[in-house]
Amino acid sequence: MSNRQEIETTVHRLIEPFNKKGVALTDATTFAGDLEWDSLTVMDFVAAVEDEFDIIITMNMQAEIETVGQLVDAVGKLRA
Repeated sequence: MSNRQEIETTVHRLIEPFNKKGVALTDATTFAGDLEWDSLTVMDFVAAVEDEFDIIITMNMQAEIETVGQLVDAVGKLRA
């Protein structure tokens, strides 16, 4: 699964259980602002992404990832 569209589709699927407000997802959707996630939700979501894609997202990377699009691109790079 190296195709960006496939990664994006999977990330959107993983977000759904955490998307309590039913926010429409785009590359520009922010985790803190649009989805209003707290740190515990972020940790749970990151664990789900790491398990799904068999990757490790460092704390430094997490701090830089603010939008869905940035996450999709980061997963693509980590899987390359």
